[in-house]
Amino acid sequence: MGDDELADLRRRRLEQLQRQSLDQQSMEEQLQRQKQAEAQIHQVLLQILEPEARERLANIKLTKPEFARAIEQQLVALAQSGRLKQKISDAQLKELLRQLVPEKKEWNIRRM
Repeated sequence: MGDDELADLRRRRLEQLQRQSLDQQSMEEQLQRQKQAEAQIHQVLLQILEPEARERLANIKLTKPEFARAIEQQLVALAQSGRLKQKISDAQLKELLRQLVPEKKEWNIRRM
């Protein structure tokens, strides 16, 4: 292997390592932004939900994380728009959930 080939291999390897480093930094920054956003959402939820409602939302998050995230986003949007005048109770959260969850259709098959 000649000196030119070796220098070229070193240069390519250095470029590859630099790209990997930049990619890793980008991913770390993205994770940091995501953590900050989640912390802000959590902070808003602490302010607008009563303890029982927060517990109910936490239980929903365990079973249906995507649905819970959608609920959280809607609650934060309501709070930021200024439409909430008081904390949301557990009963109010239940009613909101009933409105958001589509009713199940029941099928009755009868044999004659």
